[in-house]
Formats: sequence, structure tokens, C-alpha cells
Amino acid sequence: MITNVMRRVYLDNNATSPVDPLVLKAMLPFYEEAFGNAASIHAPGQTARTGVEEARGRVASLLGAETSEIVFTSGGTEADNAAIRGVAAARRTRGDHIITTTIEHPAVLRTCEQLEAEGFRVTYLDPDVDGLISVSQVEQALSEDTILISVMYANNEVGSIQPLREIGRIAREGDVVLHTDAVQAVGKIPVDVKQLGVDLLSLSAHKFHGPKGVGALFIKSGLELKPFMLGGSHERGRRAGTENVPGIVGLGEAARRASESLQDFGARVGGLRDRLEEGILEQIPDTVLNGPRDNRVPHTSSISFDHLEGETLLIGLDFQGIAVSTGAACSSGSLQPSHVLTAMKLSPRRIQGAIRFSLSRMTTAEDIDYVLQTLPAMVEKMREMSVRR
Repeated sequence: MITNVMRRVYLDNNATSPVDPLVLKAMLPFYEEAFGNAASIHAPGQTARTGVEEARGRVASLLGAETSEIVFTSGGTEADNAAIRGVAAARRTRGDHIITTTIEHPAVLRTCEQLEAEGFRVTYLDPDVDGLISVSQVEQALSEDTILISVMYANNEVGSIQPLREIGRIAREGDVVLHTDAVQAVGKIPVDVKQLGVDLLSLSAHKFHGPKGVGALFIKSGLELKPFMLGGSHERGRRAGTENVPGIVGLGEAARRASESLQDFGARVGGLRDRLEEGILEQIPDTVLNGPRDNRVPHTSSISFDHLEGETLLIGLDFQGIAVSTGAACSSGSLQPSHVLTAMKLSPRRIQGAIRFSLSRMTTAEDIDYVLQTLPAMVEKMREMSVRR
């Protein structure tokens, strides 16, 4: 019996990416024979500890950090919370002002909002139409009681890369702690914490072909930060709780694999993204790119389709085996406009028709060909149906 197997093209890697087979292979022994608790001093425990420390070294190497500066977490959200709340608690006597942006991940925004409720003062900087924050905005927002600046490195919706080096210089001059959510940058573009001048950096394994449920926080040596999980003395007293050894090993292997492919990533994946964008913008009328054409990560593209709802297009693509995301976020059962595109002051119609395509090093030229063969006719048909209604 012959069955038609639909081609599957996954272009939602900013949401999560497939686990690299070599990452899975590295993890499996720590579910099986090497299952010990990394805090135990017997042989099985020390085998697990060796796996954790090797992974710590690989993550540190990817970031240009020292191994002692890496603390493992359950993911990017925990790392963001730990960084922001940890600085706020440690520096409360020095000041109560925090600077961030309106296009941060909710893990940063919700944490800052909670700190406002606790008496902190937060300045939210708006981006320009390309999703970029200027250095002068940060300079103007600084005050004597500023204790923390939190600016993401690469935006998860439009891919804009923020001027962290320059912001880092300003932070150092003012003795202000700089945190960056680098979840969408690590493993995709070179990230060196020393060159960037950051004090804290959050990352998540599943964004670059590692497992879900594990991430890391870079904490610059000597920085005072309140512990963010109380209990045992795990992670040098920073984060209590038995380590997720298989997940940490997976993160370490994902970091190693990312280091190997980083040089090729920008040219190859960026070339596929450019080909996708050019094909869409040339073949489909009334489409526009959201965000900058240049100063952005190579794997992210946000395109608005006029006269269409992004959600409708997403569903149509899914029926054809193509996974993407929209410029809106589902919250409490209702579709809310993207806070990023809204902050960029795009029109409601443009936000409504936005689709995000996010690639990975596993994306192929055949994947892009399939999308370009499928999408134009689909958009034309949907627009015709919309007019008839």
C-alpha cells in the first residue's frame, strides 16, 4: 500500500529547535548507567559530577567565560528571573532604578513589573521602527540610583541585535550591572561576555538543538548576586537543587556542537533566510519585512502579509506541513497583538498579518524551496476568499 507522506518543514526554531542526535546520544548514558547524583561522593556520583563539569566548561568556552562563572538553571526564564531579582536584592541599598526595554521577553518584563509592585522604579525604553535601542536612550535614562540595565542581545521576533558593547561601556562607567537575555543569540552568532562587557547573561539549551528544561546564567566573577534557589549548596550556593545531569550534559554537547558550526552558521543559514525573504517579497505582492535588513541575527525573519491574518496563514501552512509562528501571542485564550511589533509602532494591520520564519542549522535548501513553491499560491487564494467575503 502506497501512502502520501506530507513533507514537513520546521521554521519555528525561535520557539524551540529539534534536539541534535549527537546531543541525545551524549545524554542517554546519564539516564542509564551513569545515573548518580552529582552531589554524591561515591563513584556513580562522581561520574555524574564529571559530566556536569565537562558541560560547564563547554558552555563557558562558547561564551568566552570562566567555568566558575556558569550556573546551570532550568532554562532562560529562570536565568532571567534570577539575574534581575538577584541584582535587585543585592543592590537595593544602593538604588532602586532599573532600565530595560519594551521588547524584552516576558520573563524580563513580568519580573520588572513585579519589582515595580515591590517599590522599584523601572524605565522601559521603546525601540525604533527596526526594533533597535540606541545608546543615547540608555545614557539619558541613567540616574544616580540606577542599579541594573537589562537589554536583550537579539530580539526573538525580528532578530534585531542591540548595541551591547556600547551599552556595556556606559554601564561600567556608571558602576551599573548589565544583564542580557541572549537566548536567541547564543549558538547563532559569536557571543563573548568579555567583549560585550556584560555582567550577567541568560541562555537556554533548547534554542540551539539542546534539550528543554535546562539553561545557564553567566555571572561575572566577583558580582554580588543573591542566591535564587535556597536549599543545598549546589552550584556554589547560587542555585540549590539536585542537578539535572542529563539535561546539563545535553546543554554542554549542544554548546560544543554550536562552537563547531558557528563560523558556518551565519553564511549558510543567513543565505537561506535571504533566499526565503527575497522569494516571498518578489513573488507575493503587498508583503513587507519587519525589522532591520542588516543589524540582525541570520536565522530570523518577520514578514507581514497585507490583507491577511497571520493566524489564518499559519494554519494554512501547517496543513501543508510548514511550521511557522505569527506576530501575535496567545494569552488566556485570546489572541493578543505582538508586544514587540506594537512597541515598534507598526500599524495594527501590519501586526495582524505578520509571520515569523525562524531557521536553524538543520534547515535545508529543499525546505526553503518547498515554502516558496507553496506560499505564493496559498496567499493568493486566501486573499481572493477574503475579498469574496
